[in-house]
Amino acid sequence: MRNFQSKPLDFLLHLTFFLLLLFPTLSHAAYLHSICSNRANYTANSTFGANLNQVLSVLSSNARFSTYFYDDKGDDPAIAYGLFVCRGDITTDLCSTCVNQASKEIKQKCHMTTEAFIWYDCGMLRYSDRRFRSVYNPAYNSIELLTSNVVNASDPQQFNATLNRLMKNISFVAAFDPLVQKFAIGKANSTINQTIYGLVQCTQDLTNENCNACLQDAISIIPKCCDGKIGGRILGANCILMFDVNRLYYESSAAPTAEKRRKRSMTLIIAIVATVSGLALFGSCIYFYSRAGKKLHKVEEKSQQSLLHGLGSPVNPKFLHASMEGHDEVHTQELPMIDLPTIQAATNDFSEGKKLGQGGFGPVYKGLLPDGTEIAVKRLSRSSGQGLEELKNEVTLIAKLQHRNLVRLLYCCIERGEKLLVYEYMPNTSLDVFLFDPIKRIELNWERRHTVVGGIARGLLYLHEDSRLKIIHRDMKASNVLLDNEMNPKISDFGMARIFSGNQSEVNTNRVVGTYGYMAPEYAMGGLFSVKSDVYSFGVLLLEIVSGKRNSSLNLPEHAQSLLTYTWRLWCDGRAMEIVDPFLVEKCPKNEVFRWIHIGLLCIQEDAADRPTMSTVVVMLGSESVNLPQPTQPGFFVARAMAGSDKSSASAIISSTNQITISTTEAR
Repeated sequence: MRNFQSKPLDFLLHLTFFLLLLFPTLSHAAYLHSICSNRANYTANSTFGANLNQVLSVLSSNARFSTYFYDDKGDDPAIAYGLFVCRGDITTDLCSTCVNQASKEIKQKCHMTTEAFIWYDCGMLRYSDRRFRSVYNPAYNSIELLTSNVVNASDPQQFNATLNRLMKNISFVAAFDPLVQKFAIGKANSTINQTIYGLVQCTQDLTNENCNACLQDAISIIPKCCDGKIGGRILGANCILMFDVNRLYYESSAAPTAEKRRKRSMTLIIAIVATVSGLALFGSCIYFYSRAGKKLHKVEEKSQQSLLHGLGSPVNPKFLHASMEGHDEVHTQELPMIDLPTIQAATNDFSEGKKLGQGGFGPVYKGLLPDGTEIAVKRLSRSSGQGLEELKNEVTLIAKLQHRNLVRLLYCCIERGEKLLVYEYMPNTSLDVFLFDPIKRIELNWERRHTVVGGIARGLLYLHEDSRLKIIHRDMKASNVLLDNEMNPKISDFGMARIFSGNQSEVNTNRVVGTYGYMAPEYAMGGLFSVKSDVYSFGVLLLEIVSGKRNSSLNLPEHAQSLLTYTWRLWCDGRAMEIVDPFLVEKCPKNEVFRWIHIGLLCIQEDAADRPTMSTVVVMLGSESVNLPQPTQPGFFVARAMAGSDKSSASAIISSTNQITISTTEAR
């Protein structure tokens, strides 16, 4: 245990301390720890010894990079493998100093061992006779613990809670943000007068999931090494974690580390002050300070952009990114994180009795937070190949969207292999639960169906035209419309949504995802989607709400491939009112229901150009004075293999009335 707490300095010490910030190579390559494996040794003249010398030389010569692997895949049994990782906030020059020093000292400290690790305040270097790239070994995750500040926090419980949230937040950034290169820093206020600074980093060979697992394991060890302490370090072969009430991260040399302050001795300070010429020193100060000050200003500006409201603020603002299929990435706004134990307690550890339903990516559970807030927890399946992508999309998109007809995302959690999204709880579950149930659909009288249709239309209009982003939902269906306690609709499930740039009108994709029966023909067959794809899905949903039948229902008359074909035939025969839900026939205005059927057919026309926009649909629904054009033939698509169900896209054959068959290339 070492006490790294800084002591008060008088004016001279402060002045000299500032001067030392301008020359980081004096103290930043501070040795922390090393581990020498006792698994095997090599001899001085061995092939492995020669190969190791070459590896260390290669690492030193490539120190201009922040990370470098020596990863020869040859057959030589005496191959040596190497890696160095410099901290993400240091300069190239300091990284070079760090690597050169480490490559020399590791052989001195671990003489003739075939595997070794060495850590410095500025980075880590390791070598081995076994290939370790892209291998996450939990046994090596926390091979050394160092408490950097043995002073106890004034309020240990509050300090630990704040520290836990901060480290989880910045770990999430480091693991899943592709632009921060597995490194993140942040700070959070434990008390009014005390700030906790945190730093985490993974080796860049790790997958996002393994980086997150490594950091979560490191966080779980904090109570064992540093419970209630105001500073600590956890060093591992795959990741590191540091925290302190003294600022421990910096950009270039603009901010000191606690270790650096501790290393500084009074003798060195006085010697530097006495030997530096005043005039030369003054000129140097002006020059370097102007550069360092600009960089520090940029760091501080980023630090002030709190992304995780009340739970600590990672400096890098690029928290998560929505996949935009070839376009610029969009940064999220504030989104609080929540820890896994809280969700487990809220859902009785995901008990079957709390299960609300099963979605395309996993089950949804009801939960109750300690403050009495009811929540719905979407638990993305661990086996789902698209689970992480869906989470990124939902977090990025829904965090930016605010509308009364869009479901509200409250929290996010990625921990111990779990991917969880926490939403506001909708007591009446989803529209399909009522609409397609022979008993419950009685609760959907005309007034309520009117409210539902209008809310869905306004929600889609917001996504397409009124929000800051143009968003295509791509999976609009009855099960993705949730109902609150007053039966108001809220569009949910943005896992497959896509953002359009300002001038875009349509995008072509090789990855067709969604739900058969709701897909527009141009999307199902050619991968072409636009706002008109959502209009098509809305049209299908509108006809389902009018009829009380699924598009792919088995209860349709003979020879009717789908609700769409059946409705079109009745329309052409002048018998459109025959599709209306029998429960509604005597309890609804006939002219308005007929108008809804008309609008539904306009929305599902085969040619996307003929379909109205959602802004036009909203006007059509709200005003009987607007003349409606005659609809043309719909695009008839139905998934035979999925008739009678509400399945998301899978590798299945789809058929159309013209006998063209297609199949998707990717499963949801």
